Amino acid sequence: MRTRVKICGFTRVNDAVRAAHLGVDAIGLVFYPPSPRNVDIDQALAIVEALPAFTSVVGLFVDEQEPRIREVLSRVSIDCLQFHGDEPPEACELYKKPYIKAISMRQGVDIADLAKRYSGAAGLLLDAYHPGVKGGSGNRFDWDLIPQDCAKPIILAGGLEPGNARQAIESVGPYALDVSSGVESEKGIKDADKMAAFIRIINEGNRS
Repeated sequence: MRTRVKICGFTRVNDAVRAAHLGVDAIGLVFYPPSPRNVDIDQALAIVEALPAFTSVVGLFVDEQEPRIREVLSRVSIDCLQFHGDEPPEACELYKKPYIKAISMRQGVDIADLAKRYSGAAGLLLDAYHPGVKGGSGNRFDWDLIPQDCAKPIILAGGLEPGNARQAIESVGPYALDVSSGVESEKGIKDADKMAAFIRIINEGNRS
């Protein structure tokens, strides 16, 4: 199975277009004002309109109010929603779009139970737990916490970068990898060489 790649937290058009031409499967846009990678609707529109065909767009929200999410969806072409807060399943399913539910990984998290609870999710994104930070912390969690079998596709996030991408594929065998800070020169600014290296390593791992 081919490991998919999502790069999250784009704030500049050229970075997103570069990622698409490098072969990324999806780009992530963060609609969460406290994040240094937050984009407004005009920024998001400019990025999405510049993307070539066959690049999926994921919109990330954190405990956002329904009217705001609907406003974004009415103006920006988003293929998939990513919920990174404490949203219950019924809140995630309001918009009739595929969605990913992010899970903060720490001791005691029951992935099997969450897969049942979020049975409508297109995948579970497993990220590092960090108090007060909703993703993008650059921290890695203990991959041994991930069960061998899960009813939902696993998207691995948290502390990924070119140096451990191959290990992530071999150790976890996830459906996809989601990287943000690991391919940046600074928060919200993607590094073309790091993105290229990350995607190249994933492609090499898929062929081996």
